Amino acid sequence: MERETRVAVFESEKPSDIQLIKSKLDAEKIPNFLNDNYMSFTTTPTAQTVRLMVNLQDEQRAFEIIDAVVKDTDLNPTHN
Repeated sequence: MERETRVAVFESEKPSDIQLIKSKLDAEKIPNFLNDNYMSFTTTPTAQTVRLMVNLQDEQRAFEIIDAVVKDTDLNPTHN
């Protein structure tokens, strides 16, 4: 059994941003996964960044979809 390599394509501290991107990837049938590991050395004690991951072979297509969403909305992929 071959293991898939997953890469982060989007991250945010806002669950609504993650859900928006996740739903767009789901609609395009791109398998995606949430990674919400707490990283205290890079964030404030109460902040929790969630990363949206896809399989490596879907990375380019996922970025195209994310770019379109960012252009069409007020979504800012870098946290405020």
